[in-house]
Amino acid sequence: MAMTVRNMTFDCADARRLAEFWAAMTGWIVFYDDDPEVVVAPYFPHEGTSMLFIPVPEGKTAKNRLHLDLQPTDRTRDEAVAQALELGATLVGDFREDDGSGWVTLADPEGNEFCVERSAAERNAPAGVRSYRIGS
Repeated sequence: MAMTVRNMTFDCADARRLAEFWAAMTGWIVFYDDDPEVVVAPYFPHEGTSMLFIPVPEGKTAKNRLHLDLQPTDRTRDEAVAQALELGATLVGDFREDDGSGWVTLADPEGNEFCVERSAAERNAPAGVRSYRIGS
């Protein structure tokens, strides 16, 4: 039997604030009504995976066992990291290398860890791999 991932759910103190952070990072839209739960999705109605923010009374106490790896589509990794920091993220670990490879681990405003990788445009062919055209 197959299943679809419907939501990535975040327990949080301030659902609307955290949803606004993630909407700014992903370019998605915040959807809410009188319910304390808040959804972030690319559009509405949305049948794919979305992010769901649910207020809970207790705070985060340990490292995430699951985290998101984000790959920018319209900016560089470093621009996305700068944006995250401006929006209230904190730096957890910087794993960028001199050759431009690597990633940055951050925590959102409520301490949930996530990583920002290089964009597809920033990625190069693996070391030792040569590209060529047949017949050249």
